[in-house]
Amino acid sequence: MTERDIIGIFGKMNSGKSSLMNLLTQQETSIVDSTPGTTADTKITLTEIHGLGPVKLMDTAGFDEQNVLGLKKLKKTIAALKECDLVLLVIDPATFDYETDKFILEQARSLEKQVIVVYNLFRSTDKNRIDKVEEVLARSRFYHRIVLSAIDINYRQRLLEVILANYIPKNATIDLMPFVEKGEFYILNIPMDEETPPGRYLRPQAMAEEYITRKWAFPVSYRMNLAKARAGDPSEKERWYTFINSFTRKPKAIITDSQAMDIIKDWVPDDMALTTFSIMMINYMSRGRLNEFVSGIRALKSLTAGDHILIAEACNHSRIREDIGTVQIPNLLKNFYPDVIVDYTFGREFVDDLDMKKYKLVIHCGGCMISNQRMAARLRDLNATGIPVTNYGIFLSYVHGEKVLDRVIKPWEK
Repeated sequence: MTERDIIGIFGKMNSGKSSLMNLLTQQETSIVDSTPGTTADTKITLTEIHGLGPVKLMDTAGFDEQNVLGLKKLKKTIAALKECDLVLLVIDPATFDYETDKFILEQARSLEKQVIVVYNLFRSTDKNRIDKVEEVLARSRFYHRIVLSAIDINYRQRLLEVILANYIPKNATIDLMPFVEKGEFYILNIPMDEETPPGRYLRPQAMAEEYITRKWAFPVSYRMNLAKARAGDPSEKERWYTFINSFTRKPKAIITDSQAMDIIKDWVPDDMALTTFSIMMINYMSRGRLNEFVSGIRALKSLTAGDHILIAEACNHSRIREDIGTVQIPNLLKNFYPDVIVDYTFGREFVDDLDMKKYKLVIHCGGCMISNQRMAARLRDLNATGIPVTNYGIFLSYVHGEKVLDRVIKPWEK
């Protein structure tokens, strides 16, 4: 059975949903009529979109009817919303009641669906009302939009371009560590501390070990004693170099816990690649959008007194002593930027998008405990509000200098 991306078309009655369906399929797939409620059930068609592949299109019924039929349509529409991967919300800006559109947006957000807002113009002058619509539908500003006339075939190519540019397919795949080569050694530096759970590796460590092994390469774990290393204990440095020099063939790269960067940056030979588990995970969980997190770190250069920074950690582990998110990163921020205000968000919840604008920078963990969809939703909100975002591993490298940051990013440039 062919795995298809599912695109659902939603909106009020007579907003032009069926016309948009026909625009995409280039045929009269759905009945178009000015009679309210013409589409009484979800119309499904299978098609191919060049550049995306096989898709299922769903033209849903408008459910803004205050009767039993309207309630039945609502249930069917919500079922379609849960099933689809991309929501095309069709809005007629000439109307004045946007409760249905608001409901669809809220449901789409709670289900972490990707959304493109389609303003369908029945008259060219209706375009002048879009700003008013966005005042009422504040959340619509967090999504990409297109303005078109669904009955005009000339808009089809532009619509497809917007979909291809902004939709991340559910079947999109990305290598965890594309730089791994068959037959080579890779060191995993894992400085276990009080927060390390007994009996298992953390998810990024386990994923790295499995990936390297699956690629017919050799993962080798090393436990660094950070307390001794930071205290300048010569025995810890000697133990490290004895380990490094024990290989008959030099390891290709070292993947380290980000908090060890202050030590490892000076102990890793120049001819060995270096990166971190956190950078590995944020690249993987964001489906290859590492450059956005690298660009985000530049926001540190423009911080001023009283600016707010949000530290976002996607898990709720037990935090004790030198926790990386609540202790180490805030301490470094206070050292370099003493007058900034640091806020936190933990677990699956994220700061409300309407309150997000006060932040000058978001520093995000590797995201290993949330889904790709949830990560994409967070990035969408941050991008829409123009807030830079960076990552634990990038931050903990950057504070030691541009050269260190360049070094940990270099393995991903391939």
